[in-house]
Amino acid sequence: MNPWREVGAGVYVRRYRFLDQSIGAIVGDERVLIVDTRSTLTQGQELLADLRELTALPWVVVNTHAHFDHVLGNAAFRPCEAWGHLRCAENMRSSGPALRERALAWSPESLDDLTATPIDPPERTFAAAADLDLGGRIVQLRHLGRGHTDHDVIVRDAASGVLFAGDLLEQGSPPWFDDAFPLDWPDTLGVMLDLVGEIVVPGHGEPVAREFVEGQLAEIAYLAETARRSWSELQAAGHDPAAPAPAALVADAARHLGWPDRPVRDALGRGLAQAAGVL
Repeated sequence: MNPWREVGAGVYVRRYRFLDQSIGAIVGDERVLIVDTRSTLTQGQELLADLRELTALPWVVVNTHAHFDHVLGNAAFRPCEAWGHLRCAENMRSSGPALRERALAWSPESLDDLTATPIDPPERTFAAAADLDLGGRIVQLRHLGRGHTDHDVIVRDAASGVLFAGDLLEQGSPPWFDDAFPLDWPDTLGVMLDLVGEIVVPGHGEPVAREFVEGQLAEIAYLAETARRSWSELQAAGHDPAAPAPAALVADAARHLGWPDRPVRDALGRGLAQAAGVL
């Protein structure tokens, strides 16, 4: 765990060892916005204690998407406003037990903590855009399209231009594609580039510059184009789009990108399903 790092005037990032997650805090004159809340009730409580090192202001929460490591700390911050995309809230309401199961797979030692962790969806929801006034500071919440999920939200501080990308970006390891939309993701990142200033904070890893965003966009675009280009031939050969991507296709793409097989297999599997129109 690292201390708070100021990446723009009044805009802070704190990285946590578990999953190398980067949590944001944007400090206004009247309240502070917390970007994501970690993975369990206890982790959320730890984050809240760490926040008190930074400011005594009341807080408001935003969830960038509904994966367990971004939302399961929500209850530690109540009562407060919690914001998220409307499908983030719907996802949490419909798949609460699955969220805990995924968290437990990553952290078996957290069974008791996860059992005591409420599923607490954001109640302030939106479809495309919302602006939050923190007191002398406007923060823009935007859903730019499908990518890592179907409900990713970016958080942009209007004053500094610092942008929190959630898991639309990952630094230090390839992005995750478990429930992603690889054919849409490059376009979503392209829209995000129009909003990028000097600093972008990924959901995991170090803050990055515009060049990193462009590079990761190119990598995901390569996977999307590989899926689109391959589908016609695979369809003619009788490939089931619900089946895993062919091993040879995965291996070739993984060599090209220098990535492990797992994220490439997930990306191409989801991309082929999209190309086939079944996702």
